[in-house]
Amino acid sequence: MPVDPKQQRLFAIEVVSRLREAGYTAYWAGGCVRDELLGRPPVDYDVATDALPDEVREIFGRRRTYAVGAAFGVITVLGPRGAGHVEVATFRSDVSYSDGRRPDAVRFSSPEEDALRRDFTINGLFYDPLSQKVIDFVNGLEDLRAGIIRAIRDPRVRFAEDYLRMLRAVRFVAQLQFQLDAGTLDAIREMPERITSVSRERIAAELEKLLTAPGRAEAAQLLHESGLLAHVLPPLANLATANTARWRRNLAVLGRLPRPSVSSALAALAEVALAPDEARQLAKRLRFSNAQAEELAWLLEHGRVLDEAPCRPWSEIQPILTSPWAEDLLALAEARAEVDGRPKNGLDWCREKRLLPPEVLHPAPWIRGDDLIRYALPAGPAYRQILQEAWRSQLDGKLRSREQALAWLDEAVSRMGRDAAARSKNHGDARNRRPARGGEVARVSDGDCRHRPPGDADSRSDARSDPRTEVLSKALTDAQTKARTEMSTETSTDARTEARTEPRDNAAPPPPSNGEQAASRRPSPG
Repeated sequence: MPVDPKQQRLFAIEVVSRLREAGYTAYWAGGCVRDELLGRPPVDYDVATDALPDEVREIFGRRRTYAVGAAFGVITVLGPRGAGHVEVATFRSDVSYSDGRRPDAVRFSSPEEDALRRDFTINGLFYDPLSQKVIDFVNGLEDLRAGIIRAIRDPRVRFAEDYLRMLRAVRFVAQLQFQLDAGTLDAIREMPERITSVSRERIAAELEKLLTAPGRAEAAQLLHESGLLAHVLPPLANLATANTARWRRNLAVLGRLPRPSVSSALAALAEVALAPDEARQLAKRLRFSNAQAEELAWLLEHGRVLDEAPCRPWSEIQPILTSPWAEDLLALAEARAEVDGRPKNGLDWCREKRLLPPEVLHPAPWIRGDDLIRYALPAGPAYRQILQEAWRSQLDGKLRSREQALAWLDEAVSRMGRDAAARSKNHGDARNRRPARGGEVARVSDGDCRHRPPGDADSRSDARSDPRTEVLSKALTDAQTKARTEMSTETSTDARTEARTEPRDNAAPPPPSNGEQAASRRPSPG
């Protein structure tokens, strides 16, 4: 059920109130305090208290609490419908971090010690929602007013506790559009390679938030300056180092995107740095979803197509404009045009086309799979090819009605039959000329080596062949071969059955000829 921000906030106040009534200290803590003071709606609420985990569960009831983080003193308290949940953590200090992510052990402590273990000063604040007072042990209010991201105490120690905090620092720069403290940045520059010890999934989650935040362009440059870019997105670091002008241009495009997805943001940065396949593999290595990886590759593949859309066949542009990623592609193309100072006439034309009624922009196809069944065409590449050819012809106005499309289909299948017959004949001739032993070259007469005149029947057949029908002709040949094989198998089976019930001199009837098979499979005139 969706969370109602008002209900969520009221429930977070209620949690603090219930703990106070039971005689415990309780404050809002962390990011919700930062967002509350900045006038931003908090995404979620955390409460810090001196109540122990079991005491928290006693207050709110076992059925409304989960102890998933009890080892670290964290209890999840479930709210009423629409209010979400609140995580209640006991004030603690962390003993050590041997894995660079989680504390080896925790010790329950005081509010001040709890604040000092947190990552950045703006996240180390407490807030009393009942008295509306801020409790600040780390000078976080001052940094919040100044717009500075600063690690608490020694940044090297904070980062060693969880190396993802280096990337989080840059992400907060992007989300809040703050400045990164110089001492904190220096600490990142000393150990950017340590980010590779963090799981790819956690890195991908931070990158997605960073690249879609308001200050994404400045944050992307900060990734490069801090040395992190070379370890999380190596091809982009190569571009930033080798082609500064192109990198800055890509940063400008990234900044102009209105509401980017992570795929369109990466496509903006990766132009000329990555081919579509390389981008797809990079996204998958970072554990982005398959859909995000495919969109990234698609955006890079079609990056320049829409600029020339009015001059291209509609059958080429229509699939792009009806793609679920079309809006991202248009926004990307418009941002590039603005940065480069190019006119957007082609893009405006695409915008107009996207406003067409659905039945005009994406009409129902006149030729469907059901229409091919009566021709005994097998499902596969040929099936798809003929449907795509019919669809393109319909979009480009070459086929203007279903009746015309069906007539085109009859002719196409007839042409396929002629090509298949010619192919079969040529194949048989080639088999007759095949050497008897491997590696031995067959001798042929002078007559066999003569060039056929232009008017020869086989030459005319070759000239009539359309490259687009090659796959279709092969499929029809395969279908006919399969039919002959099935018929032969059925006949052999009947023969074996009769052999068991009739005298041995009663021979099985011969299989039908190729002509009889073809006649039996030919569609009726109706």
